Amino acid sequence: MDGRAILAELPRLRRYARALVGERAAADDLVQDTLERAWSRSGQWRPGSDLRAWLFGIMHNLRIDQLRRPSLDTTALDDQFVEPPARATQSDSIEFAELAAALAALPEEQRAVMLLVALEEMRYEDVAQTLGIPVGTVMSRLARGRERLRRLLDERNNVTPLRVVR
Repeated sequence: MDGRAILAELPRLRRYARALVGERAAADDLVQDTLERAWSRSGQWRPGSDLRAWLFGIMHNLRIDQLRRPSLDTTALDDQFVEPPARATQSDSIEFAELAAALAALPEEQRAVMLLVALEEMRYEDVAQTLGIPVGTVMSRLARGRERLRRLLDERNNVTPLRVVR
């Protein structure tokens, strides 16, 4: 396994971890744990196979382990958040926040599939390999996730408008 190939995947790993976990510090920890596990188990990687899918699979399994393990509630000390590039209008910022909240409300398995397909632009077969599930399950989770995301966003947009009272 080539260390440069792993480093080339680092931006994608960080982006996926940030979208999956939400908090920057926790995402960085997940990436670090992923790289540590990949390096310590480099003998398990099959040369010629997709390194990105293998790394994302490791990250996914680590995330599942984190969710299963009870943890203490903590408060992040680093409140500096780098905003992703966005258009300058206030409504766009609100739409982005609503989308982020709706994604966070999805079940973990649907969110993981949606992020891998939409954000990482992975093929269904690669997502299936990464998550260790059949391709049909990927398509099913993606369809259910998209539908649930639509409903969540529609619910947020159907808020009763405020009336002017004199």
